[in-house]
Amino acid sequence: VLSLCCEACKKVIFHVPSELEADTLVGRVDLRECLQSAELISSSDGNFKVLEDGSVYTTSALSLSAEEKTFTILLKNVQEQVQKKIHVTLVEEEKKTPKTRHARDTVLKRTKRRWGPIPSVMIENSLGPFPLQIQQVQSDTAQNYTIYYTATGPGIDQDPKGLFYIERETGNIFATRAVDREQYPSFQIICFATTPDGYSPEVPLVHTIRIEDDNDNAPYFTQDLFEFCVPENSRPGVVVGKVIAEDRDEPYTLHTTLKYRIVSQTPPITPAFSLHGDTGVISVLLPQLDREVVPSYTLLVEVRDMAGQPFGLCTTGTVVIKIEDTNDNAPSFRQIQYETRVEENRVSVEILRVSVVDLDEPGSPGSGAVYEIIRGNDDQAFEITTDKNTNEGILCVVKGLDYETAKQRVLVIGVNNEAPYLLAPHSQQLSQSTCSVTVHVLDVDEGPVFKPCLLRLDVKECEDIGTAIGRYVAEDPETGNSEGIRYRIPPGQCNWINIDDRSGEVRTVRVLDRDIGEMRRGQCNVTVLAIDRNGKTGTGTIQVCIVPGNKNFPRITQTDYIMCRDRKPICLTAQDGDEAPYSAPFVYRITDRNLASMWKLTPHDDNSWYLSPKGDIPYGVYEIPVSVIDNGGKIGENTVRVNLCDCVTPTECDGRTRQLSGGNVTLGLWAILAMILGSLLLLLILITICGCCGAGVMHRQVTDDCANHNLIISNTEAPGEEVMDHNIIPLQNTCDQGGYGVKTGEQQTFEMVKGRGHTLESVKGVGHQTLGSVQEGGGQPMMDTCRYSYSEWHNFTHPRLGEKVHLCRQDEEQKHSEDYLLSYNYEGKGSLAGSVGCCSDQHEEEALDFLDQLEPKFRTLAETCIKR
Repeated sequence: VLSLCCEACKKVIFHVPSELEADTLVGRVDLRECLQSAELISSSDGNFKVLEDGSVYTTSALSLSAEEKTFTILLKNVQEQVQKKIHVTLVEEEKKTPKTRHARDTVLKRTKRRWGPIPSVMIENSLGPFPLQIQQVQSDTAQNYTIYYTATGPGIDQDPKGLFYIERETGNIFATRAVDREQYPSFQIICFATTPDGYSPEVPLVHTIRIEDDNDNAPYFTQDLFEFCVPENSRPGVVVGKVIAEDRDEPYTLHTTLKYRIVSQTPPITPAFSLHGDTGVISVLLPQLDREVVPSYTLLVEVRDMAGQPFGLCTTGTVVIKIEDTNDNAPSFRQIQYETRVEENRVSVEILRVSVVDLDEPGSPGSGAVYEIIRGNDDQAFEITTDKNTNEGILCVVKGLDYETAKQRVLVIGVNNEAPYLLAPHSQQLSQSTCSVTVHVLDVDEGPVFKPCLLRLDVKECEDIGTAIGRYVAEDPETGNSEGIRYRIPPGQCNWINIDDRSGEVRTVRVLDRDIGEMRRGQCNVTVLAIDRNGKTGTGTIQVCIVPGNKNFPRITQTDYIMCRDRKPICLTAQDGDEAPYSAPFVYRITDRNLASMWKLTPHDDNSWYLSPKGDIPYGVYEIPVSVIDNGGKIGENTVRVNLCDCVTPTECDGRTRQLSGGNVTLGLWAILAMILGSLLLLLILITICGCCGAGVMHRQVTDDCANHNLIISNTEAPGEEVMDHNIIPLQNTCDQGGYGVKTGEQQTFEMVKGRGHTLESVKGVGHQTLGSVQEGGGQPMMDTCRYSYSEWHNFTHPRLGEKVHLCRQDEEQKHSEDYLLSYNYEGKGSLAGSVGCCSDQHEEEALDFLDQLEPKFRTLAETCIKR
């Protein structure tokens, strides 16, 4: 933060008229008396401005409303951090004429003045004589007042001091010495016209002295040496570069109008470049620039002012133009033919170096050689590379040569450059240089050689130990036969095979199974050694590959099925652990002739066949032997168990079966439900019949078998045979009491007398309503507290049966069937039928077998209850 020390320097009072016009000089303050070097001068009142010489002027017309006006002049020196203030007071002057003035003037009055001469001109480097008058300034107030002239500014009291001065009485401005325009192109001085008492009737005059230029400076180049590059074979007109010169004389005059030209060229041959006189641009002139002939050019160029006139000043400069190399020369071999030798079976050995000549610039892409083998290397036994340091081609052997196969090899080698060719206009196409290399192969005593070096042997999975799987022999390269060669397998390898040391026969030493540990990969590489009589060895590799075999029997994945009355075919699917071609497609066969006459198999796809009955065979459980033959001929025996059930859905056959026509059938849940519902309906029908027979009190004799009044014997419907089963409810003497109906007036009642415990929940909600038997004989009504009317019985059973039947028809998932079979209250002892609840204990469920014999009467009712 810049902080300045500020203090009041002095107070100044000016007497001025009450009305001041704009740009009116108020007075002059000696600023240097207060602060020697003031960098910033400002006024606190915007109606006044202060010049550097301390003159105070009005910036606009001003009227003193009071007798005096005060403002402050602020002086600042930022570097020394000093600030001064000068308080200025303007006081309205008295109207009487001051005694110091001329008597003829009562009031100072501004008039038209001739106080602004045109700028002065002084010739640069003027020869004098000095002092040299250059201008005169005068004020028209000099006609009325005694005027003294003074001046301040650069060249007078500022650097360069003493260059100009002004005569006090005449206003003549003189120069004391010559001036350099390049150093001081112009001067601005401030001229003052004052009366002897210090009053300034005129505004200070800012006068400009311009120094007129003299052509005293020669042009010069901006660089001592200009260097440019241009590719060889460039077309004429291609710009190479630009030279730049400057002149310190006055711009936009003849003194600074420059012209360029080429003075000389080295080497002094046909001019290769041109120089534009006005811009200094250098262009290609010669149609063919050949770096191999002239690698560079040196130009001496001149620049002259005065638009190149002979009397103008001039300067010369140097331009060096390098010719850049392009690949316009093809490399060529130093020799056309080469010979070399190499021992057979040598690998990665250098056998020859070849060199080329290229006229292009060394080390550039245009001279870098790229070698290639054009012919004679079909087996890729040779390789040639480039030595970057010497640019030579290095020929190497990368595969062992065989003397017995070829005693010499002839190679043709070609060479090119790294960069593409750029030819000069109208030049001929370059041709590739080639050379031939003859390689002599030297014979060396070699060890045996396996042919092939890698032998693949495929072994079927699970072959017997000792199975011969192939023969692997080596030959002596010199003799071409296998006599005297012994074979062995070095230790530390997978012990799958062995080899006969004389014949080379390969046999298995283990049962190869892809499901065992290390054999899961399915292959193993075994290195075999061949040793001749001289102890020379050769190596070969046997690749043993385990081929998947037919070791697994095909089997049917699911063997238990339930087939309902729709006799929809069953899809049998087989699996085989073997891989192709020993797995699918499978062939299915029924091996039992009797069952084959009743069942048939039809193909579905490669893995599955359909099993279906041939005709209307009896219900029951069939165990069908099915053989499955895979694609490799391996037969898998399977037994398929089919429960041919008289059901609508497989869930009806819960595993219990019955014998029918030589087969077993099972009774489903819906059949049991249908029988229960049918029994209830029959009971309602019997009660209705009993209530409608006779008028008044009618005694109906109940037979010994009261079950005959409740159950209609239906297991002897024709056609069919009577079913005798101990699970069926016996129809003789199951009741020890009788029952009777009583008709009183218009209401017929069926009295249920409390018996041994056949119970039914009361419709009244209290106690138990018992349905028992009436004692045989008698016929007299037995009055009991547990008697109910027919209306009460009907009201209880009818809506509930209707609701159950409706829900059964609407339910597709058969969930409501679980609510139909319920456990009832204790019914006493002696019941041969047992409980019919679906939620009974396990031993009670077994007592439901008697319901299986109630078919087929209730089957139609069961089908009605299932919504298909």
